[in-house]
Amino acid sequence: MRKKYSYSGWELQYFDKADQFRAYQYDLIIHHLKDNIAEVGPGNGTLLEKYINNSKEKIHVFEPTKKFNNILKKKFKNNVKIFNSFFLKPTAKKKYKTILYFDVIEHIKDDKLEILKAYNSLLPYGKLIINVPSYQFLYSEFDKDVNHFRRYEKTTIKKKLREIKIDNFTMVYYDSIGFFLSLLSKFFSGNYKNNFSLKIKIWNKLIFVSRILDKITFHYFGKSLLIIIKKTN
Repeated sequence: MRKKYSYSGWELQYFDKADQFRAYQYDLIIHHLKDNIAEVGPGNGTLLEKYINNSKEKIHVFEPTKKFNNILKKKFKNNVKIFNSFFLKPTAKKKYKTILYFDVIEHIKDDKLEILKAYNSLLPYGKLIINVPSYQFLYSEFDKDVNHFRRYEKTTIKKKLREIKIDNFTMVYYDSIGFFLSLLSKFFSGNYKNNFSLKIKIWNKLIFVSRILDKITFHYFGKSLLIIIKKTN
């Protein structure tokens, strides 16, 4: 029997107000979104609000946390079917053209199994879009407090995907300003929760710098890592 899922998601109230960052994330994935979409672990549905009109078909949302599931049901009356569960059961037959995991995989202990399960739930030429926090050396008290098992580098993702026989994928780092701020916070600050809201506001205001710097550096580094996996058959 699966252990009951427990996640408070206290940090989302701050990150969901980072409208410039959320807009940047959306701009990075919009051209990958196709009809027939599923999202796993959408939290308050901030990203869902941005892409909901991209789908003519009903979007399937999987949110195992009761608090967020109730929020989603109140916010999205139409075009969204909400499941109070983890992603698909092994016996599920439903397939999707697009599956999204935004800041979710790092919360899952067996991430390879989750990725494989999602990949097998794609239609031919469908896309699995995964966003994760980058660089294990940035792992901090914050990561621990919000139940992150790990952070990721391109090399670790590539190794995991190759182990489960997935080889058609692209990866890109982004949010270079967030990278520097995370580095400063890890090594030079005390309690990270002090003025947490203010820190998020300052970072959000600087996202325009990340957009520019990311292009100049060809997305060489960043606070986040975006992985696009395409199923070829």
